[in-house]
Amino acid sequence: MTTSMTALADALIAARRNNRTLDAAPWTDALQDATQAYEVQDAVAAALGWFGDDGAVPRHWKSGGGSRSATLTHAPLPPAGVRQGPAEFSDLAFHTPGIEAEIALRLGQDVTPAQAAKLDHGNAASLIDAMAVSVEIVDSRWQDLAATPALLRLADSQVHGALVLGEWQPYAAVDWASQRCETKVGNAKTVVREGTHPLADPAWLLPIWLRHITRHGQTAPAGTVVTTGSWVGIVPCRRGDQVTVEFAGIGAVRLRV
Repeated sequence: MTTSMTALADALIAARRNNRTLDAAPWTDALQDATQAYEVQDAVAAALGWFGDDGAVPRHWKSGGGSRSATLTHAPLPPAGVRQGPAEFSDLAFHTPGIEAEIALRLGQDVTPAQAAKLDHGNAASLIDAMAVSVEIVDSRWQDLAATPALLRLADSQVHGALVLGEWQPYAAVDWASQRCETKVGNAKTVVREGTHPLADPAWLLPIWLRHITRHGQTAPAGTVVTTGSWVGIVPCRRGDQVTVEFAGIGAVRLRV
């Protein structure tokens, strides 16, 4: 890594270890492209011992983008923050958390780099054996997230805080354009959305995500999970809030922030 990349990784590692946030301004020019941001992701994860040292593909990921024409981004998720619902997070520190209501997908078979290279948007869904309602708690090591450049967000695990998974259901074709999602946070009004996944179909990202996670030559094992992007944007929340997310016909999940 470059000197600036190493310094950025060290700053993010210290921020996580000491439960503090960083001013993004001094780091604006630290990264030149997404490849460098992913290297910083990996350096932070290695220093904090998130995934061990056997070189295996992490088992939980986030992936997504604002539209099919956007460049999708990806981040492996620290195991300590991945929980089965109902869940609570009084043991974890958050700075300015928010809620994203999502659908998670689970690989039903191993996927080699060679297989990933050949996938397209029409056949990748055949690799999925199950889906679940999921809630990502978004949180950042950057003090002013709105003013933080995209590459710095990406380096910071794409501003991930924690993940809750609902019960797994067999994966089946869904009319995503009419799928209803209800998100209730604390005493706020329930947020209701229909057909608002930014990629139209959560499974559309699978070929891109799988090529990313196998890019260093590892095989993605059966059981690897990816959460696929928010249907409601980021809904603000506070510590202690009760959160309920329901996707009609698929399931629901509850958590306390």
